[in-house]
Amino acid sequence: MLKILHFADAHIDMANYGRHDPETGLPMRVMDFLKSLDEIVDTAIKEEVDLVLFAGDTYKDRNPAPTFQSEWEKRIMRLSRAGIPTLLLVGNHDISPALGRAHALDEFSTLEVPRVRVLDKPCFLTTEDLDGLPLQVIALPWISRSGMIAQLNILGGEADQIYKQLEEKLIELVEHWINEADPNLPIILTSHASIQGAVYGGERTVMLGGDLVLSGSLVKNPRLDYVAMGHIHRPQNLTNDKKESPDDPPPVVYPGSIERVDFGEASDDKYFVLVEVERGYASVEWKKLENIRPFIDREVSLISPDSISDQLREALPPEELLEEAIVRLIVDYPREWEPMIDEAAIREYASGAFQFHLVKRPQMEARVRLPEGQLAGEITPLELLDIFWKANDVDSVEADVLQAMATDIIRGKEEE
Repeated sequence: MLKILHFADAHIDMANYGRHDPETGLPMRVMDFLKSLDEIVDTAIKEEVDLVLFAGDTYKDRNPAPTFQSEWEKRIMRLSRAGIPTLLLVGNHDISPALGRAHALDEFSTLEVPRVRVLDKPCFLTTEDLDGLPLQVIALPWISRSGMIAQLNILGGEADQIYKQLEEKLIELVEHWINEADPNLPIILTSHASIQGAVYGGERTVMLGGDLVLSGSLVKNPRLDYVAMGHIHRPQNLTNDKKESPDDPPPVVYPGSIERVDFGEASDDKYFVLVEVERGYASVEWKKLENIRPFIDREVSLISPDSISDQLREALPPEELLEEAIVRLIVDYPREWEPMIDEAAIREYASGAFQFHLVKRPQMEARVRLPEGQLAGEITPLELLDIFWKANDVDSVEADVLQAMATDIIRGKEEE
């Protein structure tokens, strides 16, 4: 039985928050991502895995700085020196949209690093391609739409027609490779793509539209033994963590990104996976990454102009939990309360945070809109009040009470 380590979406040059490390000169956020990457590499070496499979997106930028490339190369070279075969799938953040341009992982192919193979085109790897490893791999890296059209000989047309042709071609290609495969050896499909039914961070269900989306039937083919996905940052398995017979669908796994990238991932734990696989069987072990920097995301609507600083502090966790966290506090309040917000005081409370974002959302009083075609002079005072209650979302019971009081007052004045 083979043991495989699968991870994805490293994005090691994500330096969108915080300061620089005084010793290395690297952004502290880059150091966070590299710590997770070190944990993954350490595990691969300690567990003596048979293969490391990276499912795409090394960087967030298609043109990473040489410093970041060097840090990635150091970790991959550790795997090479340890004698562990490593497959690097090219993701959408690694490849230039311009056809024919070099991608961010090109140096590994150019330098022919031992035991490291870059997968930048759809391909089928046999045992011979994998230096005798008793395994077969179908690889579908991210390719730009123009690249896919050229690679798979697709006809032109509208975007939805092109994607339909792409999916049909990919299904044909994968089916062809499965039929060519040795039936006695396990088959892994790896891809950097979306799958129908998968969920993005922030609970956005993947739908057909923006880019190529693989169908569930393609990836859940029982003749596959494991499907190693990248591209979606939320960890998830679209089937089960075990395949126990040749008739079962394979585990279809997005391990997720190796660090939190933004506030959409604030509540997500981060993982990589260890997979034991043989023909007709696979078992997935989720390995939680330790020392992930916390993201704290809070929102508060101020309910009173009194003790505003207390309301803001109460919306956040205790000061000790803010230590070295990336924190965002979103505050909704009537615009006229702006001068009462002591921004310096709340920033002092959150001073232990790695970075603190205060997002202020002053609200304008809603303007009452009259029914179309009607003028204010044509509407009675009681009708205007009824429109006002509804425009300001006043509770219906409370509105009825207020409307009744207003009716009594107005009628009393009229009788006088």
